[in-house]
Amino acid sequence: MEQFHTGRHALITGGGTGIGLAIAQVLAAQGAQVTITGRRGDVLEAAAAATPGLHPLVMDVAVEDSVVKGCAEAIAARGPVTICVANAGIAEGKSMAKMDMAFWRNMMAINLDGAYLTARETLRGMLAEQWGRMIFVASIAGLKGLKGAPAYTASKHGMIGLMRGLSEEYMGSGITFNALCPGYVDTDIVTRNTLSIATRAGIDNEKAREMMTKTNRHKRLVTAEEVAAAANFICAPASGSFNGQTVEIAGGQM
Repeated sequence: MEQFHTGRHALITGGGTGIGLAIAQVLAAQGAQVTITGRRGDVLEAAAAATPGLHPLVMDVAVEDSVVKGCAEAIAARGPVTICVANAGIAEGKSMAKMDMAFWRNMMAINLDGAYLTARETLRGMLAEQWGRMIFVASIAGLKGLKGAPAYTASKHGMIGLMRGLSEEYMGSGITFNALCPGYVDTDIVTRNTLSIATRAGIDNEKAREMMTKTNRHKRLVTAEEVAAAANFICAPASGSFNGQTVEIAGGQM
């Protein structure tokens, strides 16, 4: 298989599990050296041990100092980041009536502030190289309202707005900015949400999981590998005209 990214440095937040790990594995297979970040060092170490080309880095995207220092450490070790995937995030539902400021701020700090900080700290290298691929892992909730999750919906709409603004600001620079908008993906987040929905609705786990599955148009959970395939296309050398786009991965038209 042709290796498109030999010599490139990719950084993926939330790269130890799920979508982030699947993307990291695809990029590593294409020859990239991939920094995977997250808050759990043991998870990152296990992922890196299983896949050559992955390098673990403990970093909390909700804390500015952690992102600044973490990105600087990764760049010092492996050179400028020219592929960045802002994937770290949380998905928690809570109605407006039950939501407090602490819940709102935590959602924004991780999902939106984290994406902004990660993009800010990696963009310099892309500008210097005059080439880059910036991917924001959003959600179908970034394109439409998600009942029972106004904070999550707002955070993902904000992420897409950030992507669109950056794509216009750096048009013609050799850097592209795009967002992946998957439906429900078969990851640990869905497992946790299954338990949460079951508890809140007073139903069993199977019915709670079925509720999420039915939201996807093809009536099954999306796989992390399917999302990674879309990311791989966006990062390919011939994708330079693919910029400012939202890519729906939900089994059909939303």
